[in-house]
Amino acid sequence: MKQPLVSIIIVSHNQGDFVQDAIDSALNQTYPNIELLIIDDGSKDQTQQLIKAVSADCKSILIAESIGYCKAFNRGFSESNGRYIIDLSGDDILMPSRVEEGVNSLQSSGAGVDFCDAYYIDRQGSVMGTHYNRDSSGQLLDKVASGNIFTDILERYFICTPTMMVDRQVLNVLGGYDESLYYEDFDFWVRSARDFQYCFTDRLLVKKRVHSLSMSKFQYLPNSKMLDSTLRVCEKAFELCRSPEELESLAVRLKYELRQAIISNNYEPAKGLYELLCEVKPESLLLPVWSLLISLGWDFSFLTRFLGRAR
Repeated sequence: MKQPLVSIIIVSHNQGDFVQDAIDSALNQTYPNIELLIIDDGSKDQTQQLIKAVSADCKSILIAESIGYCKAFNRGFSESNGRYIIDLSGDDILMPSRVEEGVNSLQSSGAGVDFCDAYYIDRQGSVMGTHYNRDSSGQLLDKVASGNIFTDILERYFICTPTMMVDRQVLNVLGGYDESLYYEDFDFWVRSARDFQYCFTDRLLVKKRVHSLSMSKFQYLPNSKMLDSTLRVCEKAFELCRSPEELESLAVRLKYELRQAIISNNYEPAKGLYELLCEVKPESLLLPVWSLLISLGWDFSFLTRFLGRAR
C-alpha cells in the first residue's frame, strides 16, 4: 500500500543561524514520501539566500515583507499536497523518525492530531531538558492527556507546538490558521480539539530551540503583541464551551492570563480578560481584586523576570 504524502512546511523569519538545520532534518527523515515547502516571512538576514541554495530539494516561497506567521503558514499550506502536515519553525529540528512514527500513530488511532515529547536545545544545539518530565531511565513521569483534550487545552499549556503532525482534514475544516491573530497554536488547539481527537506518541522526536528571539520570550513582556490574540482565542473558547466543566477550565485559563497581563503591564488586554472572566465565572471571589488592580494600573513589570514559561 502506498504511504501517504506528508508535507513539512518550514516557516522562517530571520533564522539564518538555524534554518539549515531545520531543512536538513526534514530532508533526512526515515519516511520516504515527503514534500518540503519553505516559506520565508520577509527575513532581512541571510535566511533567504540559504533557502535559495536548497531550492532543488523543496518548494520555496520567499515573501519580501513580513506578513506574520499565520498568513505565511497558510501560504505554504495552500501550496501543499500532503495527507498529513507538519508546521516546523525555522529554528526547530525533527528527529529522523518523526514523520514515520507520526504517520503510524495517526493511522492506527484515527486521531486528527498527533504530538510527542521534545528536547529543548540552546542556540548551539546542546540539550537543556525535555518538555515532559522523565526519570533517569527516560520513563515518562507526567500523565499526558490524549483523546478529547478540549478541557485540558483550555486549562493549561501542555503540548509542545512543533511536535504536532496534523491530518489535512483538520486544517481544511478550520480554514487554516486564523490570519487575524499574532500567533497560531492556542487558537489551533482550541478550535481543533473541539471536534477532533488527539493522540500522544511517547517518544522524543523533535528538538525545540530556545533562544533570545524565540516568540514565546515576548509573550508576557510590556507591550506584548500576543495577549490581544490570547484574549480573542479565549472569547472563541467561551462560545465553544458546552458544559460547566469546560467553563471551569476556561476560568482557570482566564485567571492565569489575567494575572500575567497585569504583572506585565498589559492593561488593555487585562480589561478584556477580566470582563470575560466576569461572564464565565461571575461568582469568583477574586474579581474585586482584579478590578482594583486594573483600575490602579500599577507598574508590576519588574516582576516579569519571574514569570513562568507559558508556551
